[in-house]
Amino acid sequence: MTEMIATREGFGNELVELGRENPKIVVLSGDLEDATRAEYFKKAFPERFFNLGIAEQDMVGTAAGMSFLGFIPFACSFAVFLTNRAYDMLRIDVCLNNRNVKVVCSHVGLTVGEDGATAQCLEDIAIMRVLPNIKVLCPVDDIETRKATRALVAHNGPMYMRTSRAPFPVLTKDNDPFEIGKANVMREGGDVTLIGCGLMVFESLQAAEILKKEGIEARVINMHTIKPIDRHAIVKAARETGAIVTAEEHQIHGGLGSAVAEVLVRECPVAMEMVAVMDVFGESGAPQELLKHYHLKDVDIAAAARKAIKRKKEVKG
Repeated sequence: MTEMIATREGFGNELVELGRENPKIVVLSGDLEDATRAEYFKKAFPERFFNLGIAEQDMVGTAAGMSFLGFIPFACSFAVFLTNRAYDMLRIDVCLNNRNVKVVCSHVGLTVGEDGATAQCLEDIAIMRVLPNIKVLCPVDDIETRKATRALVAHNGPMYMRTSRAPFPVLTKDNDPFEIGKANVMREGGDVTLIGCGLMVFESLQAAEILKKEGIEARVINMHTIKPIDRHAIVKAARETGAIVTAEEHQIHGGLGSAVAEVLVRECPVAMEMVAVMDVFGESGAPQELLKHYHLKDVDIAAAARKAIKRKKEVKG
C-alpha cells in the first residue's frame, strides 16, 4: 500500500534539520504555524521564530528587512492569505528588491477540503510565477518536499513553494535526483506525455495505467518546478510523443498548463489538453470528492490524453 503523507510534514521536518545546520535561518508565521508545520521549528528554535499574527503584509515586510541583515527568512501561512493579501509586499519588498526570502504556503488546491472556497487557493501559481526574480515550486510528495526545502536555502533569492494539507502518496525515494528547474520523468512512453505537479503526478501515473490497458503508452513527467520551467523536458516530450496533457490542482488560467503552453507555442507546437479547475471557485467537501467533482481524477486525465492523441492524428492527416 502506498504511504500517504502531507507535503507540509516534509517541509516542517526538513526545516528543523536546516535550522540546526544554519543559524541564519529564521521563521515568520501568520499565526498558523500549527497548520503549516512551522511549529516544528518554533519548538526547536524559539529564539528564531517570530509570530507576526494575522498580519501577512507585516510578515512579508519584516522578512524582507531581516534578509538585509543576512538572515534567511521563511515566511509561512496559508497560500490564500499570504499570496493574496500580501501580494503588493511580495512584489515590491521581496521581488523588486530581489531579497533572499522563502515563502512557503500550505493549504493549496481543492484538497484543502472542508474549509471551502475561501481557503482553497487555486490561483497562487499564476500570481506568483508572473513576478520577476522569484522561483515557484510544487513538490510531489513528502520526500521531494524535504529536498525542495533544502534547495530553497541553497539558492539565493526569492522562492515560493506550495505544500499540502491533505496526505499525498509518496512516489519518490531518498536517492532520486532533485534539481530546481529540472523535471523528473516518472514513466516512459511514446504516445502521449502527461505533465503534472503536486498530487496530480500521482493521478497522471494512474491515468497512464488506464491508458496502458488500451494499448497507449503515456510518458509521465513530474514538473515540480513551475518557474523556471524545464523547457528541454517539455520540448523533448513534444517532439517524441506529439501530444501533451497537463494536470494541476489549480485554475486553468496562468498555472502549469499555461506555463507549458508558453514553451510549446514558441518551440514545438503540438496537440495539447489541460486538466485543471475550469475557471470556478471551489467548495466544501472531502478532498477526493472534490477532485472527482471538478474532474481532476485519473479518468479525466486519461480522457484528455485520448483527445490529444486524436488531435495529433488529425494533424498528421
